[in-house]
Formats: sequence, C-alpha cells, structure tokens
Amino acid sequence: MLDGTTWRVPSMRHKVSPEEWQARVDLAACYRLVDVYHMSDLIANHVSVRVPGEDAFLINAYGMLYEEITASSLMKIDYDGNVLLAPDFPGETQYGVNRAGFVIHSAIHRAKPELHCVAHTHTWPGMAISALECGLIPNTQTSMRFGKISYHDFSGVVLDLSEQARLVRDLGDNNAMILRNHGLLTVGHTIPECFNALHRLELSCKTQIAAMSCNSPMIQVPQDVIDQTYMNYQPKTRRPFGLLDWPALLRKLDKIDPSYRD
Repeated sequence: MLDGTTWRVPSMRHKVSPEEWQARVDLAACYRLVDVYHMSDLIANHVSVRVPGEDAFLINAYGMLYEEITASSLMKIDYDGNVLLAPDFPGETQYGVNRAGFVIHSAIHRAKPELHCVAHTHTWPGMAISALECGLIPNTQTSMRFGKISYHDFSGVVLDLSEQARLVRDLGDNNAMILRNHGLLTVGHTIPECFNALHRLELSCKTQIAAMSCNSPMIQVPQDVIDQTYMNYQPKTRRPFGLLDWPALLRKLDKIDPSYRD
C-alpha cells in the first residue's frame, strides 16, 4: 500500500511456515528494540536470525529504518547471498541486502549452526571503545560479563569473503566481539539472548566512557574477582539471558507500535 503517507509491505505470513513466521516477528521486534534503545544507525547495520530447519537466514532490507521494519519486510537469503524470498515492496523501489551485512552474518551462521542470532551495531559508545587500545575494561559488574570478550582487527569495510574465516576464528566460543575501529557484535542461541548481550555490552561501553571522562583514577578490581563474576554469567550458572525480559520488552513494543508483527 502506498498513498503518500502510508508505506506498508504486504503480509508474507501465508508464504512461510509457522516457525519462520514466529522468527520473523521476533526479529522485527529486535530491530524495533535496537531503535528504541538508541542503538540504530539510519539504514546501516544488521540483526539476523537463522530460519528454523533451513540453511538460510533473515536480515533487514537495505534501505529501511529500524523503526519501520516488520515481520513481512525481512529478506530471506542463503549462506551464499542468494535471495530466497523477498518482500513485495510498495512503489518502484526494490531493496536488496547490504554486502557487508551478508559477509559478516553469513560467516557466523554457516560456521556456527548452534547460534541462531547475530547482531552488529555502529553506536558511538561501541565505536569509541573499539578505537581504544585498551578495549573494554571489566571494572563494573556489567562489563565483567564480557571479561573474555573477543576482538577482530580492522582491515577495511567487510566486503571480501576472505575475511569470513578470520571473523569466525576471532569470535571463537564467545558471545560478543569488538570489531576494532568499527563497532560491536553479539551472538546468541536465541534472539532474546542476543539482544540482551547487545544491550549489556552497549551499557558497558557507555559506562567506561563516562568513567574515563571524569579524569579521576578508576578502581581496579582484583583479577580473581573479575574471573569469578565472569563465571557467574556463563551458561549453566543461571537461567538463559533474555528469558524473563523478552516478554516484557514485547509488551513495551506493543504499547508503542505493534506494527512490527505485520
């Protein structure tokens, strides 16, 4: 539908399985939440989710703001970048998939089938920490969750498939990685888990910048305390991240604008 004031992508619910539709709804919600919590960057960056039972994943159409992404507006592509299912966009514009987004996300989805969601952002706190030689300092309880965070050195815009192996190698078994001179990346077994990690990593970056800006010595936490706190955040020591907050976040979105479900 296109009437000058309304821009709506026709529903794709009848074209996909119930499992894929649920993944679409949750991914669209994740995009909206990234925007609500001020982690979006116009049409740039991406959050992706593996399509249940398929060697494919869902990702945003390059050209849409996070605040307007819906379950039906997501692109379905395979690990080689082939578009398997595209929305029927209104008007003459037919959006595609950003090359850098495909390279980063397909690398992880192909190599780590146990991970279902990947998120990447270019926020000012994330980019600031990515440009610091010290990286993320684990000197708050929240940042200690990322006490063993991964790092990936910058070698230009991620357009070359040859970088995929290095991305996967640098991520290792961690659920978060700082792309140096670039931004942040988190992964998760579920969309709620991945978003929770992204939100906490962003908060950790903001807190570090705030503390460093005070021009006052920072308290150094003993390494054994950092290690103990880090372990308290690991799997099997607590409930899965996102399990409790995701339903509440969806209620928040439904109050703001439930159109992500379309």
